[in-house]
Amino acid sequence: MKKIMLSLLLCLGMNILLAQTVTTKSVKLDQNSIVRDEKGNIYPYAVWKKLTDNGDYGIRVNGNLSSDNPEFIVYALTEEQKATIKIKKEERAATLPKPRTSEVFKDGEKFRFDKMKDLNGVKYDFKKDTGKVVVFNFWFINCPPCKKEIPELNELVAKYKENKDIVFIAIALDDAYALTSFLKSIPFNYGIIPDGRFYADKHGVKAYPTHVVVGKDGLVKFSTIGLASNTVYWVEKTIKEQL
Repeated sequence: MKKIMLSLLLCLGMNILLAQTVTTKSVKLDQNSIVRDEKGNIYPYAVWKKLTDNGDYGIRVNGNLSSDNPEFIVYALTEEQKATIKIKKEERAATLPKPRTSEVFKDGEKFRFDKMKDLNGVKYDFKKDTGKVVVFNFWFINCPPCKKEIPELNELVAKYKENKDIVFIAIALDDAYALTSFLKSIPFNYGIIPDGRFYADKHGVKAYPTHVVVGKDGLVKFSTIGLASNTVYWVEKTIKEQL
């Protein structure tokens, strides 16, 4: 009898384990996934990836998750959903380690400003126009992480558009012609400095994107390279500390 009871318990344990395995099955979402809109039209990877990257759309499983090849639906997020996702993202970003610091911009060091002129003809001279928080972004058009972070950076600019004590400058390696063409399809609301390799080389920038926040005292307060999930969170955190 004991052997029979033991066998039953083992079978029951195996069934529970199997049920847990099925329930927690991971879902891989990549360029091979079938993603449809709510009318059933299949979206290519490049299309649905762009929609979800800009934060206006979400993706959910269509049908049975336990299927070997589950399909997905891309759908427009409501304003309430966007706000909820943003709050959760910021909460998570606050718990993550600080993004990797740039090796060429040291916190507390004096930033070497230059005179610059952006694509719109706006001139910058922070040796004279002092007392501002200056946020720099070194980037170039064919840099995937540089392009990926643009929507979030535009949101950051929008938050502080009424504040005259902060300036956002994006130093691009590309020429004015290429940038003008690019910005027609992907707007970037920083002040865009064309032909910026001179400035990048002067500072020794070799990793892209590179972000630098300079305080009102002209000292580097934060820098980071690459794109982490909490990069923009740290850029804004530093801005708030300096205003």
